[in-house]
Amino acid sequence: MTDTNTKPESFSKDSTKTYSLVELVKAPTTMVDHGPDDTIFSFPVVALLELLLTLGVVALLLLMSLFVNAPLEEIANPNTTTDPAKAPWYFMGLQEMLEHGHPTLMAVLMPTLMVLFVIAIPYIDNSRTGSGVWFTSKRGKRITLYTAVYILVVMPLYIYLDTTFPLREMLRGQLPDFLLQAIIPALIMGAIVILPLMVLWRTQPTAREVVMTLFTVLFFSAIVFTLAGFLFRGPGFELYWPWNMPGDYSPWDNL
Repeated sequence: MTDTNTKPESFSKDSTKTYSLVELVKAPTTMVDHGPDDTIFSFPVVALLELLLTLGVVALLLLMSLFVNAPLEEIANPNTTTDPAKAPWYFMGLQEMLEHGHPTLMAVLMPTLMVLFVIAIPYIDNSRTGSGVWFTSKRGKRITLYTAVYILVVMPLYIYLDTTFPLREMLRGQLPDFLLQAIIPALIMGAIVILPLMVLWRTQPTAREVVMTLFTVLFFSAIVFTLAGFLFRGPGFELYWPWNMPGDYSPWDNL
């Protein structure tokens, strides 16, 4: 007969055993199938790389400050508006978007959706397959490349057509302003975003491939809108070639 009041040796107060129950999990840990050859130390390897990157950016900004002249202009005159009146380059894409729809849509709703999408990426794509690999696979590289080419063609075409033949002005008075300023631009932008997803959906994509497609659309659209506003908008905020601006205006002066 066993004495139930006697503690097992491994759990006694003076035991020299070092076993312990650390954690119970339902799934493999993040280090399953990842040996030392597949990992790097965050310190000092990654820390040194980040330090070198920081020093490189600082050196680049220092060189720009030495060679690019950025004098202060005259005191602003509230009775005279600068033409063209452009935002800083990091807001130029947003200013360009304002040319194509209602401010609430282009400056509030759409940027909010973009930020929410970026925040939601880890929750949409939680697969560990291909983690840390650029574009995950060869198929991922093709998807990203085709989507980037699509945006680099469609977005400039949209900017040109919407500026040359603005439906908001052509149909003014014939349709409600809310429809012209918000609904129609939202439908056009939505169609541009959904079209590559519809093409991709026929190939049974993974969640990561869907995220890559949407992020590529977002990333290259931001580049197109920023460059369009910075390089191709001249006096009256009309479209011109950078080397053919009227009134001796040069977009490079705002750099």
